[in-house]
Amino acid sequence: MADFNINVRGVGSVDVIDLHGYLDAHTAPDLENAFNRLINDGKYKVVVNFDHLKYISSAGLGVFMAYVETMRDNKGDIKFSNMKENVYNIFDLLGFPMLYEFFEKEHEAVNKFTD
Repeated sequence: MADFNINVRGVGSVDVIDLHGYLDAHTAPDLENAFNRLINDGKYKVVVNFDHLKYISSAGLGVFMAYVETMRDNKGDIKFSNMKENVYNIFDLLGFPMLYEFFEKEHEAVNKFTD
């Protein structure tokens, strides 16, 4: 099984999801569970920190598409930070930069929620 780990932590009114390892069809349900817990707790402002993510598959990308509407319908959003170039290129190929905001640093993404 692929190496994958998720950590969710609060930064003010924003929840940051740290991704570690490989996000693919086998590990995507773990990320879905993290989003479901946030939604159940009424937390809709999310930054996903990709600093330690090595790989993402289409199944991983699909998780973000599945939850972004719920977040936005509840006055929140999903923003991305600290993405390595090889991971960003996958998002870029599929047009994600037209749908999501990408930030170089986590604090920039978190601060965007308070602007």
